[in-house]
This record gives sequence, structure tokens and C-alpha cells, in this order.
Amino acid sequence: MGEDRTIEEKRSAASRLVTRMLHGYFAISRGMTLGVRAACYDDAGRIFLVRHSYVPGWHMPGGGVERRETVLQALSKELREEGNLEMTGPAELFHVYFNTRVSRRDHVLFYRVNVLQTAPRRPDLEIVESGFFALHDLPRGVTPATQRRLRELSGEVPPDDLW
Repeated sequence: MGEDRTIEEKRSAASRLVTRMLHGYFAISRGMTLGVRAACYDDAGRIFLVRHSYVPGWHMPGGGVERRETVLQALSKELREEGNLEMTGPAELFHVYFNTRVSRRDHVLFYRVNVLQTAPRRPDLEIVESGFFALHDLPRGVTPATQRRLRELSGEVPPDDLW
């Protein structure tokens, strides 16, 4: 019995080592970037959008998932940083997209969330403008990808696999 436990412990240790080695190999050979973005709605059903200083147009908030960070931690961080937003319920994963405009290895997890803004978001070097907008009265310059995501969320068109 004690001998069986030792064999299982050795297999478990070997298994963990092989798994780590494979993950290391995949990180190099299949490296990809991963991001999160969310359609953030307030109690009035308005959507929160941001305008960045470094890319044109209005976008839904989001950003990259960092090492040692879960996707939900990244989502929560990005919503807080880009809009002083807190989720008031669970984030609902809507779709996963391949974002070929950024690189040939970028994927975006797109969520739908209900939020509360804890304080107005003041403009800074990254976010020059932000706010909640009625779906029928969006600001001028909403990006085609943002418009497409909103049509997908409404059920008007099926989700596309490309961002």
C-alpha cells in the first residue's frame, strides 16, 4: 500500500513536470495575446463607451490580460481604470473573437455586464472622453467593430468570429 502511494506520487510529480514543460513550449510556439472587452450597461440601459487618445473612434472598455491575471480580474481592472465602473452582477461571456487587426495571434473575450459608475471618469492621457449613451443616440465616430458588436448583442446579426 505504501509502495502504491509512492508510485502515484512519482507519477503526479512527473505529470506536473511534463505539463509545465508543454505549457512553456506552447507559450513560445503558439504564443498569442488575449484581451477582454465588455458591453457595459447602466440601470437605464445605456452603454458605456470610451474614446482613447491613441486610436480613433468610440470603443467599449477593455484591455489585455496580463500574466498571472484571470480574465475576470483583467475585466474588472479595465472597467475600473477606463470608467470607474463596478460590475453589479456576473459578467456574461458573449463570444470569443479573433482580432486580426491587432496581430495574427490576438483573441478577445467579449462580455456583457451591468455596471455602476462610482465617480465620473475624468479625461487623462489614455481616455480623452467617456460616457453612457442611449443605444439609439450613440456619439459620432463609434467604430465599425463596436457597431457590429451592438448588433450582435441585440440579436440583429449572428456573432462573427473576427473582431
